[in-house]
Amino acid sequence: MSLSPDGGIQENIGKPYDFELPYWAGEHPVEPVPGWPNQGPYPLPFHPLGLGEEALRALFGFVIEGHPDPDDIDTEAVHLHGFRVTDPSGDEQAAREARYAEVLRAMGPPRSFRMGPDGTMYEVSLDSF
Repeated sequence: MSLSPDGGIQENIGKPYDFELPYWAGEHPVEPVPGWPNQGPYPLPFHPLGLGEEALRALFGFVIEGHPDPDDIDTEAVHLHGFRVTDPSGDEQAAREARYAEVLRAMGPPRSFRMGPDGTMYEVSLDSF
């Protein structure tokens, strides 16, 4: 599935999962924000981030934002192992650093651009920030 409020539904392949059905049925509409003028109707029957959170819950057992259900996994209680891979000789890291320095020299100083009123990009100085 690929969708956005601006572009609409770009791709929706396959049979929807059970957790998707209430979203497509309009049971999770996006409510207008009070105080914002000229709001038209939301172009999708739900907010994509809401469906994304529900997909996390259904497929992996937790959510990142929103309110966790009592049955959700307590992500703070999950212990993860960390690993560090090292180059015993140091040659690989030295080659990586040399290549990085070479690329930085070839790039030149940083440049910034802004979009003008006619839609074209123009360069601005770093002092203008």
